[in-house]
Amino acid sequence: MIQSDSPTSRSSLSALSGDVPGRQAGVPALPDRIGVSEARNRFRGGRGYLAACTLGLPTRETETALRADAEAWASGRASATDYAAVVERVRHAYAGLVAVPVSRVAIGSQASVLAGLLAASVPDGAEVLCVDGDFSSMVFPFLSQAHRGVTVRHLPLAELAAGITDDTWLVAFSLVQSATGAIADTALIVAAARAHGSFTLCDTTQAAGWMPVDASVFDASICHSYKWLCAPRGVAFLTVKEGLAALLRPVQAGWYAGRDPWASCYGPTMDLATDARRFDVSPTWNAWVGAEPALDLFGRLDLTAVRDHAVTLGDALCAGLELTPAGQAIVTWPDAGGVDLDRLTRAGLTASGRAGRVRVAFHLWNDEDDVTDALRALRP
Repeated sequence: MIQSDSPTSRSSLSALSGDVPGRQAGVPALPDRIGVSEARNRFRGGRGYLAACTLGLPTRETETALRADAEAWASGRASATDYAAVVERVRHAYAGLVAVPVSRVAIGSQASVLAGLLAASVPDGAEVLCVDGDFSSMVFPFLSQAHRGVTVRHLPLAELAAGITDDTWLVAFSLVQSATGAIADTALIVAAARAHGSFTLCDTTQAAGWMPVDASVFDASICHSYKWLCAPRGVAFLTVKEGLAALLRPVQAGWYAGRDPWASCYGPTMDLATDARRFDVSPTWNAWVGAEPALDLFGRLDLTAVRDHAVTLGDALCAGLELTPAGQAIVTWPDAGGVDLDRLTRAGLTASGRAGRVRVAFHLWNDEDDVTDALRALRP
């Protein structure tokens, strides 16, 4: 980050006019399109790492960007306006990745904080429908509104669409379930919600990066990018359609939510952005530096090919374990005592356990050797 001139004009230009400043210095440009095999080379590690559903791995370019940023920061060359330019580039990259206009993208640091924004705007006494067993960041924010009479109803994922009624104000669900890897039938859920006049909120954290995601079909979506999008933790996104945005209260409004953040740093008046930026949470600067090359990589990938790669490996593991192939990047099975997770760990593989199940996840850096190693550990 090189020290730049006055903050008043630089970042507001990029944020409001759509003029996105150039990429970070020192980070090499990638080809316009990248295949899965080439993408695997962008990661320094990965062999035996079966835990993208817990924490993604950084690309070589992200490592380079973070090291350069640390040096610039330590030497006094870091600049808030340059960081703001990075944020806008990443905002634009994410908008393109999930097929929404950039004006509908707000930024934050955690999925639960962004879900809390919607939860605070649910009308008093309204109903929110959630998935039984969904990740707590998509449940707790709504349960915390019980003091206003907000009720939360839970149904199994397969019954979610059929369970929407005229009393349902919001349907909140994850596109891919964290505990099981199950994929929601979004077409069915969205159609049912529209039929009953309900809004939809979809968490794409366990989906974006390994499969194509069209966030434009949801009234709102949330994504934390530190898993499958391989960004540092602290880079999250909210997309919201104007119809729902008009009903949301910017309860987390801070200086970064201003129409011109650099001109509205002080009270007493409040002049918020007129687009989704009014829901922005002040960014954790350094994390966005690492996110830029990560989002750049995924924007150059054919995510259908990435999905096919991950699903092929997941189904191969299922076949070897005599499980029914589910077409998922995350493969899970009951392991209440942690026996299978321990076997994988002792074999030098990194997996995870959630809700009494062992989870194995396949992403860009994995290949058939990882399937073979897992099967050897589990079925010696």
